[in-house]
Order: sequence, then C-alpha cells, then structure tokens
Amino acid sequence: MKLKPFLLLTACFLSVLFLLHSCKEFIEPNISKSNITLEAPFNNYQSGSYTVNFWWDEVPDALHYRLQIVTPNFDSAGSLVLDSLVAGNKFAVNLVPGKYQWRVSAENGSSSTGFSAARSFTVSNSSIKQQSVQLSSPANNTLSNQSAVVFQWGSLYGATGYRLEIDTNNFQNESTVIYNQLVPGQQVSFTFPKDQVYQWRVRAENDTAQSQWSAVNIITYDHTPPAQVSLSSPANSQTIALPVSLQWNTVKSAAKYKLYAFKSDSTTAYNQNFPMVLTNTSYSFNLGVSGDRVYWKVSAIDAAGNEGQASVLRSFVLQ
Repeated sequence: MKLKPFLLLTACFLSVLFLLHSCKEFIEPNISKSNITLEAPFNNYQSGSYTVNFWWDEVPDALHYRLQIVTPNFDSAGSLVLDSLVAGNKFAVNLVPGKYQWRVSAENGSSSTGFSAARSFTVSNSSIKQQSVQLSSPANNTLSNQSAVVFQWGSLYGATGYRLEIDTNNFQNESTVIYNQLVPGQQVSFTFPKDQVYQWRVRAENDTAQSQWSAVNIITYDHTPPAQVSLSSPANSQTIALPVSLQWNTVKSAAKYKLYAFKSDSTTAYNQNFPMVLTNTSYSFNLGVSGDRVYWKVSAIDAAGNEGQASVLRSFVLQ
C-alpha cells in the first residue's frame, strides 16, 4: 500500500516528460534568445582567393541560416553583395576584390536569432590562375529523368569566358569528352544523348590565363521506366472480407509504387486518396460495404521519377 503514492508520482512524472516531448514535436521551439558563433573567416581576414568559405556553429532547432555580405561594412554599406538562406552551416561564394563584412542569423518557421557580430575581410586582386569557378546547378549527384538540362555556375572576376566540359569517363581523355565549349556567359543548355552517368566541370579563361578547373559534379540521366508490376493477391474477382490485403511483387528498380483503386465502373477513383504512393508492396484496403466491386492496379516508380506500365486491372468483391 505504501508504494502507491510513489508509483502515482512516478507515473505523473513520466506523463509530464512524455507530454513535453510530444509538444516539442508539434510546437516549434523559439530560438530568438540563441546566439550565433562565427568560425571562419576570422575578423580582418586577408584572402588571396576569390572563393571565400564561410563557416559558423549550428544552432539547435534552426532550420536554416541567413548569411549577409556587404561592402565595405554594415555601418556604411555601399552594396548588399549577398542575402541568402543557407540550409547548413557552411557556404562558399566567389567575390570580386574588395573590402567586405559578413554576419549570420538563424531561423526556423516561427522565430529567428539576432545577427551575429559582423566580421570584416578583404579579397585581394590576383591572377585567375589561382582561382576556381563555383558550380551552381545541377547540384552534385543529381538524378534526373529530363533529357534537357541547364548547367549554371558563378562568375569569376577577371574572366572573359568559361569553358564547360561534359564527360562520361571522368575526363581521363580530354580529346574524347562529349562536350567542350568556351562560352561568354554562365550557363549552357544541353541535351543528354542517352541514359548514363555524366560528369561536368568549368574553367574560367581570359586572353592571358586560365583558372583551375572547378570541382567535378555528377549528374545521372535515367528516363527508362521500371518494369510492369505483377499483382499477387487477392485473385481477380475474388469475394473477400474487409480488410482486404492488396499485395504485389517487388520490381527491382522501383523506389515506390502507385496504387490505383476505382469504383465499380473501373474508371472513377475510389476516393480522393487514390492513386496513393507507397514504399512497400502491400496495402490494407478497409473501405466499402458488402457487395461492392472494387477495381485496382499498381505501377512502379523509380528514383528518377519514371513511372512504369501499370499492372493488369483486377477487381474483388466485398463479402
């Protein structure tokens, strides 16, 4: 009997902890009192590279960070060079020679921190031979089912043109790359000739010098749809009680499946939830009344977004 108060207190304590944890999942924490700590570049940094890498400490419960760069300083800003939301706590950008200041604030959906104390840095003038271009898009390791793509990159001070190379053999032999052109701007439209993994890079050039090659980004083009799905159960026209376990076989290249369910006319979607996308190979159907005939089919979707041919259309009757 003496244990009851203790057990009751313990249960209450655990309930409070559970509620606090559950509330955090639904109520976004306020981060307005948090502080941002900048790591690099340090104050009054002198950069011989046009590419400046910014780094700061992460703030708990922040979703993204606002990075601002001005020239020459925030007290007497002549130009806002950058005002960008960054997903992580690192960011790299190419800048022209000059004096700058930078600062960062953290944000989530409902609150934000104040800006960090501003730091100053200087980018010195130098030859483009020591510089490199920053690639913009497509991002590295992109998977796409679109044959047409636009390659984009940032500008580099002192460049009069940019050489884009595209290859499928990691640039082992520059004489056989599939694309090699010097262009005046910072983007090129390209159409992939076939499904394959492609690499691309960019170099800045002027009349007297060439920059270093950028990092190599990879993009995979895949427009081949997965194979047709094969339904396993229930059998076609089977009479079966709710809930009905709809099952189909795994398709090797599928990342997910699209389940279609129709009313007795075989063409009208059963409700607004269909078709639905699933990651497994079964679904528990628990709708309708006795005597209803329900039609269904399934298609496979791969990681690139290609949807394969749907399975044959089957039906079942609710018992």
